[in-house]
Amino acid sequence: MKLEEHPTVRQIRSRPVAVPASELPYLDAEGLRQQALAVGADDVGFVEIGRSALDDQRADILRHVPYTRTLISYVVRMNREAIRTPARSVANLEFHHAGDEVNEVGRRLVRVLEEQGIRAVNPSMGFPMEMDQFPGKLWVVSHKPVAEAAGLGRMGIHRSVIHPRFGSFVLLGTVLMEAEVSAYSQPIDYNPCLECKLCIAACPVGALSNDGHFNFSTCYTHNYREFMGGFTDWVEQVAESRGRLDYRQRVSDAESASMWQSLAFGANYKAAYCLAVCPAGEAVIGPYLADRKAHVKAYVDPLQKKVEALYVLAGSDAEIHARKRFPHKRQVRVRNSLRPRTVEQFIQGLPLLFQRAPAAELDATYHFALTGPETQSFTVVIRDQTVRVTPGHTGQANLAVMADSQTWLGFLAGERSLSWALLRRRIRLNGSPRWLIRFGRCFPS
Repeated sequence: MKLEEHPTVRQIRSRPVAVPASELPYLDAEGLRQQALAVGADDVGFVEIGRSALDDQRADILRHVPYTRTLISYVVRMNREAIRTPARSVANLEFHHAGDEVNEVGRRLVRVLEEQGIRAVNPSMGFPMEMDQFPGKLWVVSHKPVAEAAGLGRMGIHRSVIHPRFGSFVLLGTVLMEAEVSAYSQPIDYNPCLECKLCIAACPVGALSNDGHFNFSTCYTHNYREFMGGFTDWVEQVAESRGRLDYRQRVSDAESASMWQSLAFGANYKAAYCLAVCPAGEAVIGPYLADRKAHVKAYVDPLQKKVEALYVLAGSDAEIHARKRFPHKRQVRVRNSLRPRTVEQFIQGLPLLFQRAPAAELDATYHFALTGPETQSFTVVIRDQTVRVTPGHTGQANLAVMADSQTWLGFLAGERSLSWALLRRRIRLNGSPRWLIRFGRCFPS
């Protein structure tokens, strides 16, 4: 049978010719909004692909979904009291169910659009992600800046989006669509964050600071212990153990059981206390305004007093903070699993892994010249407890590092011996090695 004689083809040929998506008129923004609300979204906004707020992710979005012209950002509310409880099983159940709902809302909205002949996709709310790129960029779209651009809130001190009505108790989703809409949303003109700093007080590992600094590595190491990198570190603990007794010395029975639960049910957050204590949002703030001390007693104190394991890197800001602030919480030293596999990942990761306490008295400039498969020259300046990375070599270096890029990355991953690399001149230092030791302390592994 020839293709044109097939019953399906004949049926399609008999229908009126569909208008190509590129020639579709604008979708009515209010009508699309009502469709999104009808399938379960609690609020929704629209952002055009050309918006400047998307400059740093537009290329990646279009690489994955080339026909994207509009981003539909939406939120789904979480049940507040479930997130606020010190019982992580209750909180994580809510996180998982709400996350599933976000993905389902996006899926339903895509189905509605497809029935109108409009191509669309809904990238995952959180997980699964593009794990073949780990530890690089795993996500198709970064939901937070899209939500801000769509007028669904602003990021607070805790680095989560605070919805003007629902506060921090929301999860975000995005649908990428090929059609344009009649009107696009704009960011709100204020930040719902109250700057009450309760999130800072509640964080058990000090990832948030009074001056606004956010320690990504500290948050990632503890809160995401049973995700991605924490899981790989646990696997390595299993592999390195000489037997069951040695394993028990490394990992407690409770930790093993918790990892099993994450594998069986879904990876569990260890904290997320910053969301739990946040009083921002029109629908949330009332009791806090009525009695702030009661709010602290009900939601902050139980999290601070909770006896729990804190996962920290040796010599990190988290270890120092927890020892001083929460001595009743047990510290568990783990290894940094954010091992850069490219020079670009190493450069991008420096600000994320930087620890301020070990850099307290350091004022140094480092020149890096990496050659081989990846050639890159850059300068790292550590001063006033900050780190700055710039292309090329600038300023007078306290230490110059010349290295084969693969050897350097292998050294960072603990797979190559520094002594061996220095003897073979695969890594060369111009300056005292003590500067390299001090550099390493700022990025504990």
